[in-house]
Amino acid sequence: MEPHHVVEAVGIVVLGLVFYSYSRRWFESTDRTAPPSRVPLRILVNGLAFGLLTVALMISRIDVGQGVFVDARAVPIALITLVEGGWAGLLAALVACVYRVAWLGGSGAPAGVLGLLATAGASALALAWARRDGGVRARHAFALGGAVYIITFVSFLLVGERGIAIFTREWLPLLIISVGGVGGFSRLFIDVAGAMAAEAARREAAELRAIALLARAAAHEINNALMIVAGGLSILARRLPPDSEDSQWATRARDGIEAVKQIIIRMNAISQIEEVPPQGLLPPMLDIRRSSRTSSAD
Repeated sequence: MEPHHVVEAVGIVVLGLVFYSYSRRWFESTDRTAPPSRVPLRILVNGLAFGLLTVALMISRIDVGQGVFVDARAVPIALITLVEGGWAGLLAALVACVYRVAWLGGSGAPAGVLGLLATAGASALALAWARRDGGVRARHAFALGGAVYIITFVSFLLVGERGIAIFTREWLPLLIISVGGVGGFSRLFIDVAGAMAAEAARREAAELRAIALLARAAAHEINNALMIVAGGLSILARRLPPDSEDSQWATRARDGIEAVKQIIIRMNAISQIEEVPPQGLLPPMLDIRRSSRTSSAD
């Protein structure tokens, strides 16, 4: 096995890790204010990127001797599925399938395509298993690596006697690539995803604290001025004839004061950040009703 080929393949996967860390940070910083199309865009960007990484690994083959080459094509598909879901993994596999059929061709194309799609399917099943267990752990990643190894064996088996002969001779490098590559790099990707999620949670908590403190300070100042207005209005209302038009306006003003008091209560009870849906040219605004603990009782 040529060491520089291995280093090249590892470098490509590490490049994918760097890209994913920046991609996730950018998407998570804009998800809350983004339109609903943001989620499909995130799947599209990551799926295409890791599909291209898969193609790069298929091009940067590893020479294992005697004119035989293997590659780590299954690794990016498995990784992106575990961290971004089945649709991103399927898109990455489809990009690799197009390259396998349209560019490489050959009698092994059907087996190669089936192997890529089966890898995406096995990765989606591993992700579903991990979600039931509360998150991706080492056992899920290495079990997926074992499944990828079995899929690789079946794809060689479909090629015929030549494929079986190659697999029999090169089973160990394929095992290292499948189990070691998927299992080992999965931990790195999951750690990055976990770190990004924790960072996003810290940012959101700090933002919520700042908004809550500002809202409570504003509510206090508004309430002070409102008490003066309410007191003066109460005195004025007692001096007005009960059935006069001025008395009716005073009653409406008191109703307005009660509405402002409810807003103050909500400002003091903000427990989450919910924004008003975009409306024309209006800038983003905090939805006080949905952001406060009192919203469920309204």
